[in-house]
Amino acid sequence: MSVTDNINAIRKALPQGVELCAVSKFHPVEKLQEAYDNGQRIFGESREQEVKQKYETLPKDIEWHFIGHLQTNKVKYIAPFISMIESVDSERLLDEIQKQAAKNGRTIDILLELHVAQEETKSGWMPGEVLDVMRSTILAERWPNVRLRGVMGMASITDDETQIAREFQSLEEAYRDLLTLLSPQGLTDATFNVKSWGMSHDWHVAVRNGSTEVRIGTDIFGEREY
Repeated sequence: MSVTDNINAIRKALPQGVELCAVSKFHPVEKLQEAYDNGQRIFGESREQEVKQKYETLPKDIEWHFIGHLQTNKVKYIAPFISMIESVDSERLLDEIQKQAAKNGRTIDILLELHVAQEETKSGWMPGEVLDVMRSTILAERWPNVRLRGVMGMASITDDETQIAREFQSLEEAYRDLLTLLSPQGLTDATFNVKSWGMSHDWHVAVRNGSTEVRIGTDIFGEREY
């Protein structure tokens, strides 16, 4: 099946209210253009050099989401144009995003990446850890050019759908806890409303467990072209 067929089939299957982030890392611009021509506007990339090149080549109304591990010294390369950084996993990274967003006169949307999987290789804050950080922070003072939009996470790579569902439910609970904690600072579910979990192999489970954005690559573009 073509990119067109794939993306149309996925869109048709997604429940109303769930956004599709097309994970386009390692895929050529021709495939991204085909997805764009079929109405796709949100693309996920994980390398700053690659997303910068694609930003310069492809239409400017694309929303570029950075979804991979981001080193602080690389933030400056994507800060001028990135729509959202989904993989924010430390205070240090948040501080650097604030610095670069202010330098560029922008407000950058971010998601807090949480670790709920059984695999140590997955990155992200532990849910209790991020709550402690946010409990002691006044958002508007420390990160005025950063807008918290929600949370992101990944489940374990397993065939056990019960375990996957349980991990997605942990993300949903952490999202609710953050919303409750930060509501006195003006955070509401009208803007803190992105729950990014679910990929090609588990998005069906994700949408049954609170996800409002799924990140799908292989099921759209096929295997990666390194």
